[in-house]
Amino acid sequence: MKGTHLGEFEELVLLTCALLINSAYSVTIGDEIERQTDRSVTLSTVHTALYRLEKKGFVESYMGGTTKDRGGRRKRLYRITAAGFDVLNQAKEMRNRMWDMMPDYKF
Repeated sequence: MKGTHLGEFEELVLLTCALLINSAYSVTIGDEIERQTDRSVTLSTVHTALYRLEKKGFVESYMGGTTKDRGGRRKRLYRITAAGFDVLNQAKEMRNRMWDMMPDYKF
């Protein structure tokens, strides 16, 4: 598997895929990230992150069912893999370890 490190945005996308069980596709992922972070997200950045995460084996995509509001077209949905959960836990543990080491600054 090429490249197992997560960038900040990749981590946000991966976390969001884990949160949006059975409804994680590019639009819902972008909307949720915008809601949670109060920052603007473009669909192209979400697509790029999803492509990288799938290539790394952290998410897998599948086609959802057809819907009338999409004119009968299917959505490409994403779900987190076991490797994705592992890498998220590793990132969380590393951050927590470093936060625990943070000196008590007095400003």
